[in-house]
Amino acid sequence: MAAETEFTTERLRRARFAVAAVFCVHGAVTGSFATRIPWIQEHAGVSAGQLGLALAFPAVGASLAMPLAGAISHRFGARTALRGLLALWTLALTLPSLAPNVYGLCAALFVYGATAGMSDVAMNALGVETENRLGRSIMSGLHGMWSAGALLGSAAGTVAAQLGGDARVHHLLAALVLTALGLVACQGVLDLRSAPEEEAPPRFALPPRSALVIGAIGFCGVFAEGASLDWSAVYLKQELSTSAGLAAASTTAFALTMAVARLAGDRVVDRFGAVRTVRVGGAAATLGGLLVVLAPHAAVAMAGFGLIGLGVAVVVPLAFAAAARSGPNPSQAIAGVATITYTSGLIAPSAIGGIADATSLVGSFALVTLLTFGLVLGAGVLRSGARAGAGAAGARTAEEVR
Repeated sequence: MAAETEFTTERLRRARFAVAAVFCVHGAVTGSFATRIPWIQEHAGVSAGQLGLALAFPAVGASLAMPLAGAISHRFGARTALRGLLALWTLALTLPSLAPNVYGLCAALFVYGATAGMSDVAMNALGVETENRLGRSIMSGLHGMWSAGALLGSAAGTVAAQLGGDARVHHLLAALVLTALGLVACQGVLDLRSAPEEEAPPRFALPPRSALVIGAIGFCGVFAEGASLDWSAVYLKQELSTSAGLAAASTTAFALTMAVARLAGDRVVDRFGAVRTVRVGGAAATLGGLLVVLAPHAAVAMAGFGLIGLGVAVVVPLAFAAAARSGPNPSQAIAGVATITYTSGLIAPSAIGGIADATSLVGSFALVTLLTFGLVLGAGVLRSGARAGAGAAGARTAEEVR
């Protein structure tokens, strides 16, 4: 029995590293795409307004396709489903750079978003299952690996853009490499399979009420994240008259703060619990928002943006983990929360711009500050569902201990 336990623990440890690698690959696709958007815009011959319209299609595709992930996992098993969905996502990287016009770009980004969303749900569901069996928090670190992957993909894309490389060639090579890495990583994840008597989840279904409540917390965190990431540089330049270089540095610093906080977040969550971590993080983010709104000079505003990043970094991974434990169908609950957070990320940049046009960017970040305070008030909903023990599998059967 001791040898079996040791073997199981070792198998779970390898599964944790494998799913972390999956998150990293997923993030690298996003980073690879984002750096070549200017090339794609020029190649497709679209205006700034048309590009803005096209960039809404990934969220539309993701929102519509994410509920399918649960049915696919039920039909084929978690490992096979993740392997296929992740490969579709990495290969979809090639599509936007091939688009000849705005219509082709919208279609390509719809498929890009749909594959992103389905693989996102599948890998988060597996991450939560792995966390349950380990008996300790890993979701924050997994999302930190996603951020690290996005930074790596962005770095490679920046080099390709600097060298004047054709994005079609760059994305084809990146897709082939990331697909191969993803397939290798998927070999190590838990091979969870539904019990024979377990009813298949519906292909399309409204998210459960528990997911809507938890999703509201995710909405606040992602709104603050998206607003800060997209508008921090503009805020420093317009409101505080900083140089373009210093303004850009604030965005980079914010992204790094998020990545580091997520990578370190699991130890904090294990020690203090999800509710207390998000409540304290919300307080820190609220203080950061106040510093941004009241900043007399750039250093104070940059410190404020850093506190926002630090405070909201673990909100999404903890929301996904709470959603998965809030009901009998983890994939459906995660899909519901993911849909809400994707929507928040979609509307945040335009909402900040609209409020800024009506008032000012200071007014926009007053709203961000209010939403971060919502994390303090609503953190208690993340208490939903207790983490299962390492051996608790419920109605699910698996090959994870073989």
